[in-house]
Amino acid sequence: MSEFFSALLEHGFLQTAVAAALLASIGCGVMGSYVVVKRIAFIAGGIAHSVLGGMGAAVYYGADPLSGALAAAILAALLIGWVRLSWQAQEDTLIGALWAIGMAVGILFIAKTPGYQADLMSYLFGNILLVPKESLWFMLTLDIALLLVVGAYHRQFLAVVFDEEFARLRGVPVAFFYLLLLVLVAVTVVLLIQVVGLILVLALLTLPAAVAGHHVHSLGRMMLVATLLGSLVSLGGLALSYAPDLPAGPTIILLAGAMYVMSALVTRLMSRRRAQTSVSTFDTRRNAND
Repeated sequence: MSEFFSALLEHGFLQTAVAAALLASIGCGVMGSYVVVKRIAFIAGGIAHSVLGGMGAAVYYGADPLSGALAAAILAALLIGWVRLSWQAQEDTLIGALWAIGMAVGILFIAKTPGYQADLMSYLFGNILLVPKESLWFMLTLDIALLLVVGAYHRQFLAVVFDEEFARLRGVPVAFFYLLLLVLVAVTVVLLIQVVGLILVLALLTLPAAVAGHHVHSLGRMMLVATLLGSLVSLGGLALSYAPDLPAGPTIILLAGAMYVMSALVTRLMSRRRAQTSVSTFDTRRNAND
């Protein structure tokens, strides 16, 4: 661990990696909380895996792969949202189809692009150490856009996430804000791709928010805690992977998974103790009354 912090002061690529991890954690904490509360993790996974098609097409035609990823993610989010609102029974089938088709299309484009596309492979499996400085501005722009939209429409999102029927009765355009929510999830997926890769993006999107949900019951606080936890596991995984030369993305996810398991166990033990305390208090009062 000390070796990582010493190298951090010397190497610019590590400083860029840390900045990328912090920027990704903002979207991870804010949108991950919506994903966990709304229980749309499967939708987020479908969006994440469909972006490979857009990235492959962008590289094949000489464009920026992140631009292709963003376009594919937004298109997939709108298509999934439209089907969910129109034909809810077919939602899971469409997500599975997009999941597979997006990966297949991306692999075909990669295969037909001259030369070995190492950059696309890093997007697939994640390599935070290879994030270019130019991408930090792209990530910062996406973060600002996320925060502005969430800040402007937080109450509407809150109504849609917790009770769509009540939101409709209050005159909230549920369809519009549900689709907008999925678009923001798509933007977050693109943010996280450079850190852990699209295969592992779902874990980093949901695990910090799930841990935060164990300990706080306000959505705003959940977002804040999830952002801090996302930063902690990203930096911790990066530091732990440096000395033994391990892939940073999987190390980050393993650390997040360990944190989630520990939090779930602690929460369960605390619930049992509270239940036992309540039973003991009840028995004591009943005996006193007798």
